Amino acid sequence: MANEQYVFISEKAIPSRQEWQESIDALGYDFQLDSELKPKEDSGYSPCKLEGKETGVEIYYQAVAELVDDPSEIEELTKGRDYCISFRWGGSMAECTCAIIASAALLKNFDGVVSYEFEAPSDLEALIKDLDFTIPEARKELSPKKPNLGKNAVSSSSSEPKPKSRLWWKFWK
Repeated sequence: MANEQYVFISEKAIPSRQEWQESIDALGYDFQLDSELKPKEDSGYSPCKLEGKETGVEIYYQAVAELVDDPSEIEELTKGRDYCISFRWGGSMAECTCAIIASAALLKNFDGVVSYEFEAPSDLEALIKDLDFTIPEARKELSPKKPNLGKNAVSSSSSEPKPKSRLWWKFWK
């Protein structure tokens, strides 16, 4: 199931890629937007780097009037902002972390209002608290996986000869 986070913002306040990246850098997170990102022009999956590792998140741009059938239903949430930058991800904590960091920068420096799936708005403190949880989980997810060789397995880096093994189908003979 997909997760969505919305940042309601004035269309005139949507930053350039460079302004957005500078805002992220000022927050102190090692996160880079796609160097080719064109806000309002791009749509869909956007590659990013989190602590130097490849990841990404889906990003969509649209007017609030296009987001819901009746914009007056979310007027209290949008607080008069006319545009929405949406982030979408699946079960990946790395992608979730990308969405939270990018959203936090829009909230802090571009007067964005951040809402996870139309819930009450999150403030910067709440987003940073979320990052305290998601960043360690993202690190685990992005770390290279070592195969579980079991306690009797011989590492490939060992100089000892590997014991002869029987072919799997011969166990039934």
